[in-house]
This record gives sequence, structure tokens and C-alpha cells, in this order.
Amino acid sequence: MTDRAQFDEAGLNPGDPLPILPGHVSHGRFERVLRAGHFAISTEIAPPDSADPGEVLRRAALFDGHVDAINATDGSGANCHMSSLGVCALLTREGYSPIIQVSCRDRNRIAIQGDLLGAAALGVCSVLCLSGDDVSVGDHPEAKPVFDFDSVSLLQTVKTLRDESRFLSGRKLDLPPQLFMGASINPFAPPYANRVDQFAKKVAAGAEFVQSQYCFDIEMAREFMARARDLGLLEHCHVLMGVGVLASAKTAKWLKGAIPGVHIPDQIIRRLEQAEKPKAEGRAIAVELMQQLAEIKGMSGIHLMAYKQEEWVGDIVARSGVLQGRKPWAPSHLHHSKQTANA
Repeated sequence: MTDRAQFDEAGLNPGDPLPILPGHVSHGRFERVLRAGHFAISTEIAPPDSADPGEVLRRAALFDGHVDAINATDGSGANCHMSSLGVCALLTREGYSPIIQVSCRDRNRIAIQGDLLGAAALGVCSVLCLSGDDVSVGDHPEAKPVFDFDSVSLLQTVKTLRDESRFLSGRKLDLPPQLFMGASINPFAPPYANRVDQFAKKVAAGAEFVQSQYCFDIEMAREFMARARDLGLLEHCHVLMGVGVLASAKTAKWLKGAIPGVHIPDQIIRRLEQAEKPKAEGRAIAVELMQQLAEIKGMSGIHLMAYKQEEWVGDIVARSGVLQGRKPWAPSHLHHSKQTANA
């Protein structure tokens, strides 16, 4: 959804869709920010192990005025939490700009197409298409994985629903979902030479923005972006490079050793080992990475991941200066006060 003031200006109620701007595919604020050429910040909300809507809103409030979009993770790490669709419904109702994550692991094409229509009906404007982590790494290893799609065929499915106004079965839709399509990329996992080719496949399938896995190596990011520019991919797709906030050297070593595709240079780990206050050093590293990534030609934004350090997102964004004074949308003072009173 967009800022409530925009609804007032257009003479619409909050539940009414705004007109889609020329060259846009949705009325979402995240798409508007990117297509306007602003450097954007997205982040992630960890869905609660709870049915409490207030917990979702309390977590989202930490990002007020600091980010342009909030990813609601979908069973990240193959662990069970509140659904991405449920979180997005709560966030959209309050005026936030959520990105629904759809994992191919858990649902077949019937359920996924239904969820996409439901999300669009609730006002969700952005979708991130993911393959999903294998169930063997999560808290329900006995679960049956589905993988009816992979991330590329899922992108193609969203595009079919949106642009051809039909289900994969061929049956026509009365109203297609107006969704800004995204995918993930990982320039830092071997074989490195193939990563831009994977990016190109996702752009060809319809990706209009991508968010990367953790970036701790600026030179690798520069090389990836240079190749993407040479192939013309950045003319069709916005890249938000992922930045993680490390709590300690122990955390960094665990991520590097246990999570496939996470590359953390030794000098980053040494900085954390030598720091008197490792958490503060981890935040300083994130600030530096954001500043350096923002200087890379063609970079559209940062996807900031601060697991269990969400309260520091605003400080990190402000210290980085990458928004150059631009203030992302936040709930009105009256609304925010009401939310706080109900917490």
C-alpha cells in the first residue's frame, strides 16, 4: 500500500487501490521508490512463533522511517513460524510496504497461485520468488518437500497470472494480481562465473528486482555488478545487495561454515575477534559495507538483514548516509501512538 495521505489526496479510502503509474506494474510504494531512481533500503521481519498480531506490529515499528520495504520470511531455514502471507496482511493493513516471500518447498502450483491472488487482494504489491531451504535443515525434517516449481518457473508463473491474466491451466482470471516481481541472487557462492548467468535467467523469467545473500566482499560485488552491467541486466532489474549485521566472530565463523554460499573474508572475522565490543564492530562493518556498495554503479539499494539486532536498523541506516537525507514512509504520529498504547 501507499502512504495514507496519498489516498486522501486521491479521494480514496485506505482499502481502495491507487492508480498504477505509467511504466509501473503495481501501486506499491517500494516499486515507486526504485523506479524513481532513489536508493532503496529493504529489511526482513522475523515472523513470530505466535498468533499475536501485536508482536508483528511491534517488530515492524522498529523500522519506521528507515526502510522502504519489509520482507516477511517464508519458513526461513525450513523452520515453522507465522506465515509470510499472514504477516504481510497485517503489515499492509497498517500501511507498510511488505514483500511476500513465496517458497517452492512447501506448496504446489494450486496453492501458490491461490496465495498470490490472495496476497494481491489484501494489497500486497511485491513478491520475492524463492526455491526454499531443504526440509532436512529445519525443525520439521520429516516434512514432505514439494518443489513443484523452482524459483525461475515460479517467476514465470507470477508473470503469467499478472500479464496474461490466466492460471497455468489456461483458465482466465477476472482480475489479475498486480505484483512487482523479485528474486534472490548469490554472487558469492561458487561457481562464481555462473552467478551472473543465473541472474540473467531470473531477469528473463520476469524478475524486476533482486535481493542478494550476505555481501561481505566488496570486490566480488563490484565484479558481479560490472558483468551484469555489460549484459544489460541492470536496465531491466533493480539490484539490492544484502548486508548482514554480525554479532561476533563466533557468529561469522558459524555462518561461513554452516550456511552454503556465505562468504566472509578472514579480515572481517579478525576485526570482530580483536574488537572490544564485537556487536558494535559488527554494526560498524555493516555501515562501511553499505557506504561502499552505494558507490557501485548501477546499485539500486541495500537489503539489510539484522537478525536479533533489528532495533539497530535505524541507527545503521542513518550512520551509513546512503539515503542522502531521504526519509522513508512511516505511520502517522497519531497511528503510531495508538499502536504503542495497544502494545
